[in-house]
Amino acid sequence: MAILVLPVYAALLADILTPLTGRRNAVFIVAAGSFLATLVLGLLLWRLILSPVQALAARAQAIRGGAAPEGLDHYGTPEIGELAQDVLDMADVLQSREMAVRSYTDHVTHELKTPLTAIRGAAELLEAEENLPPATLKRVHTIAGAEKRAVKLLGAARQIAAARMPEHQGSSRLRNCMASLEQRLNTTKLVVDNDSVEIPLAKSGLEVVLGHLAENAEQAGATQLTLDTGRNDDGPWLRVWDNGPGISSGNKAQVFEPFFTTRRDTGGTGMGLAIVQTLLLAHGARISLEDPGEDGGTRFLIQF
Repeated sequence: MAILVLPVYAALLADILTPLTGRRNAVFIVAAGSFLATLVLGLLLWRLILSPVQALAARAQAIRGGAAPEGLDHYGTPEIGELAQDVLDMADVLQSREMAVRSYTDHVTHELKTPLTAIRGAAELLEAEENLPPATLKRVHTIAGAEKRAVKLLGAARQIAAARMPEHQGSSRLRNCMASLEQRLNTTKLVVDNDSVEIPLAKSGLEVVLGHLAENAEQAGATQLTLDTGRNDDGPWLRVWDNGPGISSGNKAQVFEPFFTTRRDTGGTGMGLAIVQTLLLAHGARISLEDPGEDGGTRFLIQF
């Protein structure tokens, strides 16, 4: 309102001062007064609005990186103060929920190890028996297989709970992860088109992402996995594609859902892509399926 009214008062003041000081001096006085008034208004806007908003944005970035949601030194207007406090309270609640989920997951997976170990031991003893009927031995094999799948699912649950935490802050390049990635591949050839772009994800997190994508490609029957990095207007990107059979159109909408798998009979848990997506979202990135075109296979784009 002050900005809108200021020119009107300036024009009226110039008309009042003109008979006393002359038109030129009146215009100079009004211009100087308007400049000072504008400067004061600018300082007030910066102090009361811009500075608190910038501080809140910086605090939000820090919280996303794992910092505690502490209060601000200066809130400006009461309305901005209420908004900032609501945002910080929401961040505190979300962090508490994340920690509760992770703590519960760790506790449950730890407690389930004992009965699963007992089941595995009993199954191994029964499998060692030479006189078991074929039907009974088949059931024992089923029990042993179910125990192995339960162990895999518990491990995946721990990984997806850990992936929700922003623990992989930092930066890395593809070349930093090649040695560990090659060790995880047995029959799939690894090709890197560009490994020089800096990616805003620590080596530990990038190895988790690439490891799951590589294992999925190899288990699907791909003979080659290609990695490429670049940068666009949105920031760095990472593209991962293979020459495997690809993903059917009916399954594309479900590939990132936990426990969704087309390889359940061969031990697939359906948690790999869910872990990848969760970890990337926790660090401000997103992963999506791309159209592989005539080359076929599966193509993922990660935008940071």
